[in-house]
Amino acid sequence: MANVVVVGAQWGDEGKGKIVDWLSERADVIARFQGGHNAGHTLVIDGKVYKLHALPSGVVRGGKLSVIGNGVVLDPWHLMNEIETVRAQGVEISPETLMIAENTPLILPIHGELDRAREEAASKGTKIGTTGRGIGPCYEDKVGRRAIRVADLADDATLEARVDRALQHHDPLRKGLGIEAVDRDALLAQLKEIAPKILPFAAPVWKALNEKRKAGKRILFEGAQGALLDIDFGTYPFVTSSNVISGQAATGVGIGPNSIDYVLGIVKAYTTRVGEGPFPTELDDDDGQRLGERGHEFGTTTGRKRRCGWFDAALVRQTCAISGINGISLTKLDVLDGFETLKICVGYDLDGERLDYLPTAADQQARCQPIYEEMPGWSESTEGARSWAELPANAIKYVRRVEELIQCPVALLSTSPEREDTILVTDPFAD
Repeated sequence: MANVVVVGAQWGDEGKGKIVDWLSERADVIARFQGGHNAGHTLVIDGKVYKLHALPSGVVRGGKLSVIGNGVVLDPWHLMNEIETVRAQGVEISPETLMIAENTPLILPIHGELDRAREEAASKGTKIGTTGRGIGPCYEDKVGRRAIRVADLADDATLEARVDRALQHHDPLRKGLGIEAVDRDALLAQLKEIAPKILPFAAPVWKALNEKRKAGKRILFEGAQGALLDIDFGTYPFVTSSNVISGQAATGVGIGPNSIDYVLGIVKAYTTRVGEGPFPTELDDDDGQRLGERGHEFGTTTGRKRRCGWFDAALVRQTCAISGINGISLTKLDVLDGFETLKICVGYDLDGERLDYLPTAADQQARCQPIYEEMPGWSESTEGARSWAELPANAIKYVRRVEELIQCPVALLSTSPEREDTILVTDPFAD
């Protein structure tokens, strides 16, 4: 049976939640493989809105197993609050429906405190634009081999030793930033209190998923953020703290790369970005304002207004190559309704040299000027369209040109937040 990885192919906020929900109806397992609760997915099902941050999007679908993999960093207090919120909306969540990898690193209150203190201390132009939720510092502790992981909650002696090791690193950092030392006993008390709530969900995820795969079950791997925020291939240093590209799906849950059959990239019909960093096609004019208003461009997690711009085909072609994307889901096409003229970035001018990709060096990225190709827009509405026949001719031409420029076919086309308003071109789950 086919297993599918879903990744964002821009700077996040591409509409992954709806697409994952749409696909999850046909999957048996939905697994989150990276990121933390700094990413938000909004689902609209039968008029009911679910806002998820830590939980996999498939959790709202009955009869599915949802998995939080070891590539994720997990705030246990936020997770329990989110579980209670979703339960209040009528969704059943139990150890039979939700599984957390035993080797998942935990985000502690000290991580958020450090994250916010660093951002506040950064001078203008050096701020990363983090959500301040402790994602980066937790990943640092993981790589530094001082993280506290889910399995550590099961043994008091182990937990205390892990906390002591973490504080050997954190207390000097906090002193340098003018933050008081960590209250060790209070932190231990918090962890011991949350432990019995988290441990029932803990399991060897790698084992469970490999057994599911051998049994022929369909697995949907869900990523957070977008490829342009990848720690290695994004617009560094204005990136997240984990690998976002499709290759992380295997290591983020403990399953071999030969288990991945299809990579679906989620791509917005224009471009948005939250926070700091380069954005070649950003619009500071009426068109940018119009895109933001029509697209309701405010972050699910932060509420921050997103920066908006024209579609950047050069960037998406780049992310499609790096993630090995087989097909894209083009979302929010309806936001472009009514524009007389549309522009697509086909490359960049860097100091008089034409490039067909975004260079790695930050100073060069900042100097890249977009090279545009113009296309006629359409006055008719595409909102809610569920077949090609319902789309205006110019809308179809726009989609076809996007396919040509990014060198990747459109597999799905989304025309509203409602899951049913989706045009299926290629079934990612086809065997």
